[in-house]
Amino acid sequence: MTTPNDTIPSRLFKQAERRPDAPAHHIKSGGVYRPKSYRELADEVKRLGKAMIALGQKPGFTVCILGFNRSEWVAFDVAAMAAGGAPAGIYTTCSPEEVAYIVHHAESEIVLVENASQWAKIEKMLGELPHLKQVVTMRDAPHIDHPLVVSYEAFLDKGKDVSDADFFARIAALEPQGLATLIYTSGTTGPPKGVMLSHQNLVWTSDTSQTLVGGTAQDCVLSYLPLSHIAEQIFSIHGSITMGGAVYFAENIDKVPDNLKEVQPTLFFGVPRIWEKFHAGVQGKLKEATGAKKALVEWAMDIAREATAVKMRGGQPAGALGLQYKLAQKLVFTKLKSAIGMSRARTCVCGAAPVSKEILEFFASLDIIVSEVYGQSEDTGPTTFNRTNKTKLGTVGTTLDGIEVKIAEDGEILVKGPNVFLGYYKEPQATADTLVDGWLHSGDLGQFDKDGFLSITGRKKEIIITAGGKNIAPKNIEAALKNHPPIAEAVVIGDRRKYLTALVVLDPAAAGELAGAPGADLAKLREDPAVVAAVQKAVDSVNSTLARVETVKKFHITDRPFTIENGELTPTLKLKRRVVYDRYAREIDRMYEGAQDA
Repeated sequence: MTTPNDTIPSRLFKQAERRPDAPAHHIKSGGVYRPKSYRELADEVKRLGKAMIALGQKPGFTVCILGFNRSEWVAFDVAAMAAGGAPAGIYTTCSPEEVAYIVHHAESEIVLVENASQWAKIEKMLGELPHLKQVVTMRDAPHIDHPLVVSYEAFLDKGKDVSDADFFARIAALEPQGLATLIYTSGTTGPPKGVMLSHQNLVWTSDTSQTLVGGTAQDCVLSYLPLSHIAEQIFSIHGSITMGGAVYFAENIDKVPDNLKEVQPTLFFGVPRIWEKFHAGVQGKLKEATGAKKALVEWAMDIAREATAVKMRGGQPAGALGLQYKLAQKLVFTKLKSAIGMSRARTCVCGAAPVSKEILEFFASLDIIVSEVYGQSEDTGPTTFNRTNKTKLGTVGTTLDGIEVKIAEDGEILVKGPNVFLGYYKEPQATADTLVDGWLHSGDLGQFDKDGFLSITGRKKEIIITAGGKNIAPKNIEAALKNHPPIAEAVVIGDRRKYLTALVVLDPAAAGELAGAPGADLAKLREDPAVVAAVQKAVDSVNSTLARVETVKKFHITDRPFTIENGELTPTLKLKRRVVYDRYAREIDRMYEGAQDA
């Protein structure tokens, strides 16, 4: 079935026409991954879309999806778009109140939930959801006896009296500038806003992403980061359908390391904390090497640093370096990369938050080039990208072809192009504040170097203005502190204060090693003299590189990490500064008792 308009749903049905038996999804069942073909996925999407039509959903409707990454998540998402609606994903970590806010704000009449625990969030808030008509549970969920709830199979059958012609007419009627999906921002401040993305936004970004990574139908990804986030959607939904590649769904977040080893994806996307965990795990294993094995690994890493530096400039290792590089791959990297699930990874990407240059350099020494990407939901994910053959570590790459990026007088990054969103759902003032004359005001501060590589220097709203009137971006100071063990996280404070201070979260493994007490909790480790001395040394080291007004004068070590559950991190692991400031107000105030001018 062909359609006149180029949309993600129409691309799915074209894939099903051209390559009906090719695997679209791989689902873990009975201990093994089992394929679902493009024909099967397209048929499921059609049945779901027809069910939505049968329930009276007119073009412009919305649905919500609440659950971990599953094939049903993707099918429901694409079906809603196909039927002329807009799906909105909800993070599984959201509270009942947060779930109800999004379902009510989107005015969704249909919600797909993964299981009984996610349904319980909706059930608790039913009194605040007057629009809700149907809740659908994903496959294998236990039976829920409630008049609103139906099983996935029962929902699929609801559209049996709707004709295929009526369904495909909905796809044919989709407009490029029409609303395709809602991405509810995880909200570092205030309630989430619904980012409206058009069909053109999705297809243009998918095409651009395919070009950037050289994607083909032979590529595969592991889907594990929240599908509510646009970056994961590009990888697991829109981009994969565009390429005709295959998506493997992780069993759950704890199984990701095991699933990676099974799948060995060709394309891999991770947020900084994922790469930081990889770094800690691999570094821990490398430290165990001794004697000749240690010498071999160190030699191979030195060779990889040289070789990847050549590759990042667009060349290929040749001559003696080329021979040594091949030998290092054979003796060390083939086995090492296979052990962490990266043996086939052609393109590795890091985005959604800042990552330290040292982490990227470490992976380059393992023959893994991690391409940092910069963007936001409001421009469908990417603004700039470090291409594998045009990479400068410590920057977020160069501007995507086909869009404009400029730096405003106050340093803010502005974006214009076919990836820029339609606005915020039912938020005209917020839209007017963010979209000015077609330019997306990102809220991020940045600068281009002479080669066109962009560096992020901070957030406009996170700028610290000291009591002395100095403007300071905390991000770079925090990133520098995190590069020193045993600091895992740092939050710099100082707005309207006389000097800067920091809240420091310890890395349990590094702190435990310093204290000679592996496994000890953070409340005990933060009191250990060796740990405190190491943190002080780290602060002194960072301070030595800063202007006097930027130096951290005092610090407080927390007794636990920041978490999503405690409200200090968003579901995409971004820091909620206001929550942290409020939660540690007493400790912060103590650091300023008897304060003298900086």
